Amino acid sequence: MADSLIDLIKVLRDRTGAGLMDCKGALLANDCDLDKATDWLREKGLAKAAKKADRIAAEGLALTIPCGCGNRVVILEVNCETDFVAKGEQFHDFVEAIGKNLLANNYADLEAAKEGVKDLVADATVKMGEKFDLRRYQILKKEDGQEFGTYLHMGGKIAVALILEGGSAELAKGLAMHIAANNPSYLTLSDVPADVLAHERDVQREASKNDPKFASKPAEFQEKILDGKLNKYFSEMTLAAQSYLMDDSKNVAQVLKDNGASIKCFVRYQVGEGIEKRHDDFASEVMKEINK
Repeated sequence: MADSLIDLIKVLRDRTGAGLMDCKGALLANDCDLDKATDWLREKGLAKAAKKADRIAAEGLALTIPCGCGNRVVILEVNCETDFVAKGEQFHDFVEAIGKNLLANNYADLEAAKEGVKDLVADATVKMGEKFDLRRYQILKKEDGQEFGTYLHMGGKIAVALILEGGSAELAKGLAMHIAANNPSYLTLSDVPADVLAHERDVQREASKNDPKFASKPAEFQEKILDGKLNKYFSEMTLAAQSYLMDDSKNVAQVLKDNGASIKCFVRYQVGEGIEKRHDDFASEVMKEINK
């Protein structure tokens, strides 16, 4: 019986990644039934995750994963709590598994996707003991004759995916690298929302009031000056107007024109962007534990 229990512990450990004593306890609590013991460990993992619900998962990994048919690619960001876990092969495999699940299922939205991958997340919690979150994802679909451009920077701290009409696979890759480095917010000036343009025009107009030369200009010239200021301001944010990373003698719009190409869409994820990391007062936390 002892040998049998040891064998079962090994199988359960290989299946779940849980510790030896946890596996032994799970088996003894479930009459050595592997499936029930696996569920028992997952439930314990979920309970552990619930205790960490107030923690912020701001580390993680962004990946691009193609489907087998070649006409779809998913870009996703999955967050964890520590950079140590984020750099591990086990976490990388976990994020890949989520990406493949997203490609295989036509989820209606992010919440439905989170529900669809909850078992993967539960298993990962048992194995790695951290809080995980599928933060965002997007599936890009291309037509025949179009190219995907994908790029990962720093092992997945930044991920980019785009669809290129015309051009070449080499150009698509170069543009993906450019987007990773330059972080454009929009494709062209015409893609900037009207309210964003209006707000910036108001800002520039107020700033120009302090310039006597601007005030002395006729109204129609003032508007032209403001147009110039807006174009300069948004040129840093629009992909088409940026100097191309691979040839800074040209902007991206010129490179696309020279190659008879156009970018249909692009997505850039940077891990943790927009997430406010929590800064705990360690002394206060210790005192809370002492006074419980």
